[in-house]
Amino acid sequence: MSRDAVIVGAVRTPIGKRNGALRDVHPVDLSAHVLRELAARTGVDTARIDDVIWGCVSQVGEQTYNVGRSAVLAAGWPEEVPATTIDRQCGSSQQAAEFAAAGVIAGRYDLVVAGGVESMTRIPLGSSAEVSGTPFGSTTLDRYGVEMFNQGIGAEMIADKWGFDRRPADEFGLLSHARAVEAIDAGRFAGQIAPVGEFAVDEGPRRGGTLDTVSGLRPAFRPDGVHTAANSSQISDGAAALLCTTSAVATELGLRPLVRFHTSVVVGVDPVTMLTGPIPATAKALRRSGLTLEDIGAFEVNEAFASVLLAWQAETGAPWARVNPNGGAIALGHPLGATGARLMTSLVHHMVDNDIRYGLQTMCEGGGMANATVLERI
Repeated sequence: MSRDAVIVGAVRTPIGKRNGALRDVHPVDLSAHVLRELAARTGVDTARIDDVIWGCVSQVGEQTYNVGRSAVLAAGWPEEVPATTIDRQCGSSQQAAEFAAAGVIAGRYDLVVAGGVESMTRIPLGSSAEVSGTPFGSTTLDRYGVEMFNQGIGAEMIADKWGFDRRPADEFGLLSHARAVEAIDAGRFAGQIAPVGEFAVDEGPRRGGTLDTVSGLRPAFRPDGVHTAANSSQISDGAAALLCTTSAVATELGLRPLVRFHTSVVVGVDPVTMLTGPIPATAKALRRSGLTLEDIGAFEVNEAFASVLLAWQAETGAPWARVNPNGGAIALGHPLGATGARLMTSLVHHMVDNDIRYGLQTMCEGGGMANATVLERI
């Protein structure tokens, strides 16, 4: 009998700003928090979990030594539950979910947790390079004739290529904040968030922004650039986790399948522009799934920079009303290793709440890659 892969639980922390509410929480403890909450919400016997696949980008200091395994132990789960930590840059925990689904379908797992963490306050961006030097090596850099790969410059190159100036980028940033604020006020995130102490609401979304208030901000990456703090993803802290199994095992254990994994793909693009991967990833996912753009009721596309979304929408033609309907990383934040699982958690809950059959998630990744996942509501 063929096996499928379904998600029966999805939970995340509220996302903290840099030096915000989660600044004093060790990333192991932040991870353990969502693991415990996932087990409590699903009622699963943690001794039956076959593996934990955890995403984390800056695996240095407090996030080294297999932070996923440390989280399992910190959560108080049985010592027999193993874990591994993976790095596909910003897509790490989306890849963790796809590895989990593949393992379930192959029969390697019956119950597996996927998720991720990043404390960008405690482990600042670039910490790995500060400890061990440049990660790329001269041969790689020589191949592309650059001194370094830079995502911010890549975002500016995308804006140049697609002809976007500052105004549409600022307009998109304001839209992300407005949608996130609306979602918070309507209580749409309440069912997916596991409060950390009294901290229960995402810190990033800002109210009342206008084009006048953001137009004076200085470009972050190039003097004539379009990207500022108002239209780029926020440096953040957070964690998220999903419980994956088969429909048969879910029935056996009395768990409610929320969505099933329909299609998963990953692509590579050039590492200089770097951030265009969601465009071919979306096309590949639709092609493999046999679905059309019109079949997709909701898209979660990581808002690394406004130009990434603007270029993706220009190429796909996806209707803005279905893209990041509750805001994205520009407003909510981008805790690197957790973002893939955060996006998937938000997508799953949105699909369930609105009876949407198909949802598609995609995100650009450092090094020039992108994952895309199609989920189907059960």
